[in-house]
Amino acid sequence: MSLLFLLSACGQDAPPGPPADIRSVRAEQAGLQSVHNRTRYTGEVHARYETDLAFRVAGRVQTRAVEVGSLVESGQLIATLDPADYALASSAAQAQRVAAEAEARLAQQDLQRYTELRAKNFIAQAELDRRQTTADAAQARLRQLRAEAERQGNQQAYTRLNAPHAGVITALSVEAGQVVAAGQPVAQLARTGEREVSISVPENALDALRAARTLRIGLWSTPGVSYAGRLRELSPMADAASRTYRARVSILQPDAVVKLGMTATVEIDTQAAASLSVAQSALFRVGGQPQVWVVDRKTGKVAARSVRLGELTGDRASIVAGLTAGEWVVTAGVHKLAPGQQVRVLAPGQS
Repeated sequence: MSLLFLLSACGQDAPPGPPADIRSVRAEQAGLQSVHNRTRYTGEVHARYETDLAFRVAGRVQTRAVEVGSLVESGQLIATLDPADYALASSAAQAQRVAAEAEARLAQQDLQRYTELRAKNFIAQAELDRRQTTADAAQARLRQLRAEAERQGNQQAYTRLNAPHAGVITALSVEAGQVVAAGQPVAQLARTGEREVSISVPENALDALRAARTLRIGLWSTPGVSYAGRLRELSPMADAASRTYRARVSILQPDAVVKLGMTATVEIDTQAAASLSVAQSALFRVGGQPQVWVVDRKTGKVAARSVRLGELTGDRASIVAGLTAGEWVVTAGVHKLAPGQQVRVLAPGQS
């Protein structure tokens, strides 16, 4: 009976071995790609020319003829100072000028009479020289007092502050009755015409800004509308507080929608030279060294490959060394593989 059991057992098939461990992964073929970098900076719309207006003399503000937002023409009155003291000084200078003119005429008449007396040899040459000197001094004093009278007249005229050009008042810092010093800003005037956006750029983005192919400007108030821009000015020094560089981007052909003070975005589009790149999801690190799994399409097995990275842009990583164009690298499931692992590459859309 036991012999029959043994014979029956020998007749059965041996149990099957464990199934092959084949992992499903996604992969892509490494190739050269031109990477477009798009960076956005937020800024504010300004006029290209913004002028701080100030009186050229000190005094008490008597009137203010504009408000913030006022449109002004060239030569329009902005504010005035109390002109009383300057009017008195101008009158005094004019009176001194008149007195000097009288003295100069008298000295010139004396010189003429003494010249005639000298011609008849009635006086010595020394006396004529003294009269000549007196006449010359009177003429010099007259020129001095004429210049002083003109200067005092200018000082009186400086009590009226006029707009140097057409524009809009964007700031005011004085009120009637306030005493201001000479040169103290009392208003800011933005010239009509060119508009630009002021942005702050970090130091590692300066080269990209200079090399940008296109600059597009958008306004938060009008989504979907954009304007072409041009880099007009880039500060040579970083701001002491923010450590960023101030840049001015001119708005080419702005329309009436673009108003001063609006919030705007400047989009910088740069295109890097074609380079070998892979998805960043293909990267993993061993001992701090970036690596990728390279798939052997003949055997279906993977092997780890150390690579040297270049610039990371979006979800792509530029490969400087360690990989050649046309090789297949795993982009999903990289942390579940081992060297020599058999894999099955999924087609796009396959799960």
